[in-house]
Amino acid sequence: MDFLFPLLILALLVPMFLGIRRQKKEAAKVTVLQDSLSVGDRILTTAGLHGTVVALGDDTIDLEIAPGVVTTWSRLVVREQIVDAPLQGGGAIDHESIDTESISTEAPATDIVREDRENGGDTTPRLNKD
Repeated sequence: MDFLFPLLILALLVPMFLGIRRQKKEAAKVTVLQDSLSVGDRILTTAGLHGTVVALGDDTIDLEIAPGVVTTWSRLVVREQIVDAPLQGGGAIDHESIDTESISTEAPATDIVREDRENGGDTTPRLNKD
């Protein structure tokens, strides 16, 4: 019975220690990535924004998020660098091989929503395409 308490403490501390160690390794990787950025790199921010680096400051980074749209962000928001994988098979898409017969020509969903609303169902205001 005397060895049970120290064993319990050890069983609780070991997973906590391993988790902290893993977090430190991930933080070090992100820090190295943030310091190694250069103009032209494609990145992903912690908010999920994809952008291309157009300018670098000490603590800031300018990202082009659309053609001609440049925003300034903190370097700390950079989560990962996006590396484009080359397309397999030469990179060209054969548009003639796309099966256009499988595309659905059913009524749009807005008609279904309109019918539900007319029958006293859903009363949530929605924007219609018409």
